[in-house]
Amino acid sequence: MAKAIRDCLLEWKLDKVFTITVDNASSNDVTVKELSKQLDMWKTNMMSGKHLHVRCMAHILNLIVQDGLKELDASVTRVRNIVRYVRSSPARTLKFKQCCAHVKVECTKTLCLDVPTRWNSTYLMLDTAQHFEKAFDKLHLFDDGFSAYQCSHLCEDGSSAGPLESDDWVNVRNVIEFLARFHELTKKVSGSRYVTCNSHFEDVSELYCHLKMCLASEDEHLRKMAQQMQEKFKKYWGEPEKMNKMIFIASVLDPRNKFEYVEGALEELFGEEKGKKINAKVYAYMNSLFGEYLKKYSTESCPQSPSSSTSSNNTSNTPSGSVISASKIRTKLSLKKQKEDNGSGGAKSELDKYISEEQEPFSEEFDILSWWKTHALRFPILSELARDVLAIPISSVASECAFSTGGSILDSFRSSLTPKCVQALICVQDWLREEKNPISVEEGLKYLEELDL
Repeated sequence: MAKAIRDCLLEWKLDKVFTITVDNASSNDVTVKELSKQLDMWKTNMMSGKHLHVRCMAHILNLIVQDGLKELDASVTRVRNIVRYVRSSPARTLKFKQCCAHVKVECTKTLCLDVPTRWNSTYLMLDTAQHFEKAFDKLHLFDDGFSAYQCSHLCEDGSSAGPLESDDWVNVRNVIEFLARFHELTKKVSGSRYVTCNSHFEDVSELYCHLKMCLASEDEHLRKMAQQMQEKFKKYWGEPEKMNKMIFIASVLDPRNKFEYVEGALEELFGEEKGKKINAKVYAYMNSLFGEYLKKYSTESCPQSPSSSTSSNNTSNTPSGSVISASKIRTKLSLKKQKEDNGSGGAKSELDKYISEEQEPFSEEFDILSWWKTHALRFPILSELARDVLAIPISSVASECAFSTGGSILDSFRSSLTPKCVQALICVQDWLREEKNPISVEEGLKYLEELDL
C-alpha cells in the first residue's frame, strides 16, 4: 500500500505530506512507517514523521460503542429480529401497517434494518423501532407466524433470543439516550466542509466526562456498558504519550482554547501532575514545530545574491520565471514589518505572543479560518503552521464515502432496496462504465426485435 501511495504522490508531483488519516488496521501502521521513510528520502518529512499518522476518530468511536452494545445483546437482537420479520415480505409489512392503524401509531417513519457491524445503523434502527412499541405488542393478533418467528433466533452467545419483553424497550430507550451523543459526534467528525481537528481533543474530553457520568448511573446495564466502553477508550486515548501531538496542537491553535483549555482538560483526564507534564511536552513539541516553520519561511524570505539573480535572469526570460506567489510576498512583507517593530528576534516570539493574549469568547458561529486569515499579518509564520494543522481531517469517512460504490447506489430515497436489487444496480453500472467492451445499441435493438418476433 505504501508503494501505491508513493506512486500516486510521484504521479501527482506531491512530495510534502503533513499527515495521513487512516483507520486502525494494523496494516496501516506499517504503511505509514514505510511512507515516512520515503518522505525522509525526499527530505520533506516534517519533525521526522512523529505526527504523520492520524487515527480515524470515527473508527475508534465505532470500536468503543461496539464493545458497549455487547452488554445489551439480547435486547438488541430481539428488536432486530422483529424488524427483520416485518421487512422480510410485502405481506408482513401490510399486516404490520394494519396493526399500526389499529393501535393508532402516529409515527410516519419507516422501519430500517441495521448492519450489526455498524453501530450507528443499529442506533437508527432502535430509534425508529421504539416508536412502534404498541404495534409490535399487538402484531401477534394480526400475524399468526410472528410469535413462532421470535423464538427461532439466537443471540451472539448462542442462547435463544426469545420473544420481546417489556424490559427490552426500557433497555432500548436507555441505549438510545446513551448513544445519541456518540451518534452526533460521529456525524460531526465525519464532515468535510468545515474544520474538524480543532475540536478533536475537546470531543475526546467530553466523551470521557460522558462515560464517567454514566459509570455513576443507577441503571445496571448502563453502568456495565459504560465500563466496557471506558476500557476501549483507555486503549486509544488513555495514554497521552502515545497520542498524536497534533490532537493537542490543533486545540491550542483555536483562539477560543489556547493552552488554558488544553492544560485544564489534560489535568481532568489524567490528573494534575501528569496533566502538567503532558502539557509541557505539547508546548515543547509545538515550539519545535514552530521553529521548523520559522526556519523554512525565513529562508524563503531571504533575498537572493546578485550572482544568483543574474544567473536566473540569463537562464530564464519567460514570464513563468518571474512569477512569485502572492502569499509568499505577503509573508515576506509581514515578516519584515514585524522585525522592524520588535527587532530581529520578533518572529521567534510569535508563538509566545499568541499564547499570552486573551482567548476569544466562545461562540458556536466562530469561524476559525477567518480568524487566522484576519490575523495573518500579526502572526505570519504561525498562521502558516495553523493553515497546515487545521487542514488535517480527523476522520477518513469522507474519503471512504467518495470511493464507495454503495454510496452511489443507496441514498436517503433508496435505502430500502433488497440486497439482490442493489447487486443488480452495482453490476449494471459497472458494465455500463466498462470502456473495453462498448455496448452496441443497434445490436441490442436487433436482438430485442428478434425476441418480440
